[in-house]
Amino acid sequence: MEQQLVVFELANEHYGVDISSVESIIKMQEITRIPHSPSFVEGITNLRGLVLPVIDLRKRFGLEAQEASRDSRIMVVAMGNVKVGMIVDAVSEVLRVPSESIEPPPSMTTTSKANFITGIAKLNDLLVILLDLSKILTTDEQVELSSVG
Repeated sequence: MEQQLVVFELANEHYGVDISSVESIIKMQEITRIPHSPSFVEGITNLRGLVLPVIDLRKRFGLEAQEASRDSRIMVVAMGNVKVGMIVDAVSEVLRVPSESIEPPPSMTTTSKANFITGIAKLNDLLVILLDLSKILTTDEQVELSSVG
């Protein structure tokens, strides 16, 4: 059995999400800020007539914020019950990963705040951190974001 992943970069690390949860990948576009939104919410954008909440995954993960570059992308994904745009540093590739190449996350990384890490894929000299998008936001945050969009 194998998993098909969209691999993206964030702060020089590689992350992977199941391809079925990624609707599209778009270039950076204008984002309108929303007052009083959580710090990791960049705002909203208009995606083909749909008002889409956009989060900065760097900020959500507690990483240092960075200006968007020409490689930055917005991945339109399903996060639980909410469609969200996630700002990432770059989208690398789509990979098929055999299940025997995937290990469970190290126990020290499986805190309640990092329960969205589902495993580590070992691909030659590359480690890809696998994410469960439905767990990146709490239920309350998902509700809050759905009201923004």
